[in-house]
This record gives sequence, C-alpha cells and structure tokens, in this order.
Amino acid sequence: MPQQQKNSLGALSVALLSLAAASSHVSADATKSIEDALKFGNDGAVKIDTNYRYENVNQDVVPTPTLNGVPAALQPKTANANTIRTRLGLLSPVFHGLQGYVEYEGTHVLQSDYNNGRGNKPGYSIVADPGYNELNQMWISYAGVPDTVIKGGRQRIKFDDDRFIGNVGWRQLETTFDSVLITNQSLKNLVVNVGYIGNVQTFTSTTENINAPILNANYNLGGYGNLIGYGYWLDYTELENYQKSSQTYGLRFINSDKPKKFYDHYSLLYTAEWSIQKDYQHSPVQYEANRYNVMGGFTAYNFSFQGAMEQLDGSGLNKTFNTPLGTNHAFQGWADLFLVTPNDGIRDVFGTVTAKFMDNDSLVLSGIYHDFTDDTGRVHYGKEWDFQAVKKFGKHYSLLAKYANYDADRYSTDTQKIWVQGNLNF
Repeated sequence: MPQQQKNSLGALSVALLSLAAASSHVSADATKSIEDALKFGNDGAVKIDTNYRYENVNQDVVPTPTLNGVPAALQPKTANANTIRTRLGLLSPVFHGLQGYVEYEGTHVLQSDYNNGRGNKPGYSIVADPGYNELNQMWISYAGVPDTVIKGGRQRIKFDDDRFIGNVGWRQLETTFDSVLITNQSLKNLVVNVGYIGNVQTFTSTTENINAPILNANYNLGGYGNLIGYGYWLDYTELENYQKSSQTYGLRFINSDKPKKFYDHYSLLYTAEWSIQKDYQHSPVQYEANRYNVMGGFTAYNFSFQGAMEQLDGSGLNKTFNTPLGTNHAFQGWADLFLVTPNDGIRDVFGTVTAKFMDNDSLVLSGIYHDFTDDTGRVHYGKEWDFQAVKKFGKHYSLLAKYANYDADRYSTDTQKIWVQGNLNF
C-alpha cells in the first residue's frame, strides 16, 4: 500500500478515535444519523472499526537457546507499542438470499519499540501487533435453503467461548479463515455448524495451510443452559506446523445466557466440560491428552463471583493438549505465558469477581487471580493477577484499561503488562 494512503488511513483512524473519546457528548440523534448514513439497500451497510491501543510489557531475564553448549539468558528491553487498527468493510444488500462482504484491515504503528511477533526487534519483549495491511474478510452467504445459511470465503468464525475456534479478537489484526461454513437450525432448539477450513490468516498476517473439517452442535435446554458437542480435525500441511495437527472431541454444558434468578437478585453460574485430543494426520508423534474445564459461581445484584479450574494435560514434547485455532489470550492469564501448553501440561485454578455500574451496566470492572501448576498439581509454575475496566458510551464507543502481573516460580519469567485502549465501531 502506498505510504500516502497508509498515512491517510492513520489520519482517519486518529480522527475516529478522537470522536470516540468525545462520544459522551455525542447526542443520540447524531449517532442515529451516522448509523443511517452507513446503511443502504436491504441490509447493506458500510462497516467501520478503529481501535487505538497502548501496550507496555516489562519482563525479567528469560531463558534463550544455549550458545556453544552454555545456557544463556536475556533481559529483554521493555516493550512500548502505540498502534491504531482500522477496518473498513462493505456489506452488500440481500438479493434472492445472497449477500456478500469484503473488509480491509490494517495496523498503523505509531511507536515500534517492541518485537511484533515476526522477529523485527528480537531484543524487546513481544507485542504481537505487526504493522500490516491485509484482506481480512471476503465472503458470500446464501440463505435460500430453509433454516440454513451457507457461507464461503475468508470469514470470521467463533464457536462457544472461542477456546477451540476463534478470531483472536484481542489482537489488533484478527484471525480469519478461508472456509465454508453451513449453519442449520431446522430442528427446534438445535444449532448445527459444519464446515471446512482450508487456510488460516493469522493475527500476525501470516497464512497457514490446513485441511480441517469442523463440527459444533449446540442444543438449548431452556433456562437450564446449553449442551454442546464438537469435533475438530486439524491437519496442518506445512512441515513447520506439523506438530499442531490434532483431532479433538468434546462435550460442554454451560448455564443459560440469562440464568434463572432466585430471590429476585441472585442466579447460579456453572460450566462442565471434557475434551480429548489425539494425534492426527501429519502429527509427528502419537499421543492422547485430556482437557477438563469446570466452573461454579453466582451473581448477586451487580456482582458475579466464579471459581474455576481448567486443566490441559501433557506428557512431553508435542504430546500436549493445545488449541492452535483458539482465542488463547482469554485463557490462563492475560500475560500470555501459556498460549502453548507446557510439556508437562497445566492446571489453572482461578477465581473471578466482576462488577457492573452506571446506566445500562456501562462500566464493568473485573479482577482474576490464577494459580498455575503442572497437570499433577505438584510443580508450581507461578501465579497471576489480572484487572480490567471497560467503559461503554452507547453502542459504538468504548474505553478500556487492563493490567496483568505474572509472578513466576518454576515456569517462564516475571511479566507485567499494561494496556490502554479506545474503540469506535459502526
């Protein structure tokens, strides 16, 4: 992309971000006018999303590969990343059940004192937000078959809590999939997604080739919750990614999106999930690993309290339970020390407190404490505190502040991360 055009997009992003910062002063009528101006035809629309983020990463000494047989260590420089992400999309009107969408995505780097995940500045800590421009989505959908939508092309796919299939929406560039996805709701209370993924456009703007049939079936049990069954068959076809090939099967039971209340102001929260993963196709070794995910909690007035445990088993190199297509930032601590499961597995015991304040719960505060061990519970990896505050201004504007502090024991290194973010989305 020409430099002048990149600068123009950066200027547009800055202008939109300034609008977000002043959103508390934007009247409902003005916002409605913007919404109306971006719509056209039968469900057609122009889509705009801009996201400013400052991220700071401070780490202690981390181990590096040996040098001439002598263990080495590195004190990475503190990372400071100022970036603006812009997405511009065009959604066509519906015509005889057909609809199309095309979306540009690009990250403009204002301050590049960081390793962007593609090795540009290896002396710094990693902030995986490289400055690239790309085609993020381009798909066509057909809804002419009763209770069925067929979508093909580069698209965003999110199942359940994004643990296995997700768009890694936290990063500036997201993960999208060159795929075909069929969604059917012909049976009452049952949503079935079946599809095939041929390529993965990653959040660092690289492409990974894969042959991956996917299946996710979600049955609504009313006020009791949802029962979900899934199967994901991931065959990575490039040598450098063979170790990520796997087949995974699982069952998940989770409370309803709107849990039943008792005594007017209280409700129960619960999750029970089990998954099994095995080697598949190009996997370099034979293995079998389990995942256990349980949570119990309750809401009281504007507060929610949860206690949970997630365990991913491991028995050596390339013999661990992993989720390479998931939004892994949302799990096992925001410091991102466990995006790939350690060789001896991981057990994450954690507690979460969330509070909602102001009109329409527009201010949400949350705190999480994690305690990490191997999958036996005998080797202590470390502990982590995470905090976040999100303030929404209507439907289209939001501000976020976020903090993570990982205190290492026998795994990785002490890590502190700070984020400040502003978002506008129409």
